[in-house]
Amino acid sequence: QVQLVESGGGLVQPGGSLRLSCAASGGIFGINRMGWYRQAQGKQRELVAVVTHGGNTNYADSVKGRFTISRDNAKNTVYLQMNSLKPEDTAVYFCYADVVHTTTLVPLRYWGRGTQVTVST
Repeated sequence: QVQLVESGGGLVQPGGSLRLSCAASGGIFGINRMGWYRQAQGKQRELVAVVTHGGNTNYADSVKGRFTISRDNAKNTVYLQMNSLKPEDTAVYFCYADVVHTTTLVPLRYWGRGTQVTVST
């Protein structure tokens, strides 16, 4: 069974930084795209950033120049470095991975449980 475990959330002051990590494990043949969504209270979930297996990246306009997504394919882990954080970045951040299973070789999307990021004084 594939599991995604996130870490690195917390409380930070405006202008500060946080680094989120998300490690996938269990029955993995390979992983295509990995990425992060976020959901603020009362709002819809939105895509923050995505990275392909080859390292190509894409970002939401609201985080360009401040956030950096990266991945370690050997560790099946994706990271989100968040700098110059703003109060409007406050949300629950969810990672996802498009995992190709060892048994079926069919890619399926899996989600982490989410980690809270709060930007406040």
